[in-house]
Amino acid sequence: MTTQIQKAACIGGGVIGGGWIARFLLAGIDVKVFDPHPEAQRIVGEVIANAERAYRLLTMAPLPPKGKLTFCQSLEEAVEGADWIQESVPERLDLKRGVLTKIDAAAKPDALIGSSTSGLKPTDLQRDMKHPERLFVAHPYNPVYLLPLAELVGGEKTSRATLETARDRLKPIGMKGVIINKEIEAFVGDRLLEAVWREGLWLIKDDICDTETLDDVIRYSFGMRWAQMGMFETYRIAGGEAGMRHFIAQFGPCLSWPWTKLTDVVDLTDELIDKIANQSDAQSGARGIRELERIRDQNLCGIMQALKAGDEGRGWGAGKLLAEFEEHLWKNAPKAKVEVKVEPLRLLDIKVSPAWVDYNGHMTEFRYLQVFGDTSDALLRLIGVDMEYVEAGHSYYTVETHIRHLGESKLGQEIYSTLQLVSHDEKRLHYFSRIHDAKTGDILATAEQMMVHVDSKAAKACPAPAHVLAKVKEIADAHASLPVPEGFGRHVGQKKG
Repeated sequence: MTTQIQKAACIGGGVIGGGWIARFLLAGIDVKVFDPHPEAQRIVGEVIANAERAYRLLTMAPLPPKGKLTFCQSLEEAVEGADWIQESVPERLDLKRGVLTKIDAAAKPDALIGSSTSGLKPTDLQRDMKHPERLFVAHPYNPVYLLPLAELVGGEKTSRATLETARDRLKPIGMKGVIINKEIEAFVGDRLLEAVWREGLWLIKDDICDTETLDDVIRYSFGMRWAQMGMFETYRIAGGEAGMRHFIAQFGPCLSWPWTKLTDVVDLTDELIDKIANQSDAQSGARGIRELERIRDQNLCGIMQALKAGDEGRGWGAGKLLAEFEEHLWKNAPKAKVEVKVEPLRLLDIKVSPAWVDYNGHMTEFRYLQVFGDTSDALLRLIGVDMEYVEAGHSYYTVETHIRHLGESKLGQEIYSTLQLVSHDEKRLHYFSRIHDAKTGDILATAEQMMVHVDSKAAKACPAPAHVLAKVKEIADAHASLPVPEGFGRHVGQKKG
């Protein structure tokens, strides 16, 4: 079995199914969809639009060409030829069992079949299948296109090889498949969520707090800890130098105290439902669902980007997974095909995203540096200094930067960057970059920068190899006749003229 998903089929295109569709498509995978809902194409289209917006916030790594989306008239047509089939129909055992049995009968022999169920046991789902060994639960979290986890749960007849293959196939699309050792209703994640949800319902019912206060308690405290370390590693730190044993010894007795009502089920009366709904409307009802989804996505992207910078740039939690996904994208991206001419190199075309702007709707200062940094990275890839080169122990390090802000980059504005190589030697690259308005060509900002070639392990400068210098010379020869850029050699505060 290949570890790459070549063709996917999604049966069901609601919130979860649409998220799977977007995840597959943006990973470059062709997807066939079957959903008899009359609004399926509109709903899926809106989910994909949100996903594309989110990915522009999430990463600057080059995504593969978007997969082809096909809506089919039958389940059989959708699953034909697919090697990963994801079922995401409503959470009813009889319905899911019937759909999965039809998928099993129509799918090719080596296709993997995942179910997006939140709590049904795979043994019950695979009861009527002729090839039950390839059925497993692939339980994701909303939004599927951003949150990378999928709980992989096998039934009594599911082979271990199926789960391991599923885990391997998820990695190239930026997901973390975790294999759950034993099947239980609701698996691991929803068991934890149900416990917190049940206690939350009691707190609202007993008027301890309202829904907004409860959400504030989560998002301003342990929610942030959980986002990067989970529960047990967080509590290990709480145990101090003595670790987890000390934490359990200190706080373990609290478990027997009558603090919670986790064993009692709250009665969801009409009165309580009205209370929760009214408080929720007051909390966030002024915003529509699509706006809330976009706010959620933007926040998630920011958190994952922050986590990517953790552990001295190696990443932490979901940020580490994002860094690995980006590395995969860069390694599999087509080699840079920038034609070297007697003009500055056009290296980057982007749009100013919502995550890049301040309260005035203008691009913030550090994002200009990011664009110039990404421009420098594009130059390095052009001369052969790619991820494999860096992993081998050498790279170019930026040692000096001077940025001028000449115009304004605003939300949604299309911009591009150019780079002119001014001088070089065997160790140094001295160049001048510009950020332009894509419509007018106006210069919005410039950066003069110097990079030095280094031996990363020895932490010192060294000459670049011949094949890199040959490419540098090709660019330098083309740029030799260009005039010195206006603003080149300026210092901060220097007067014009």
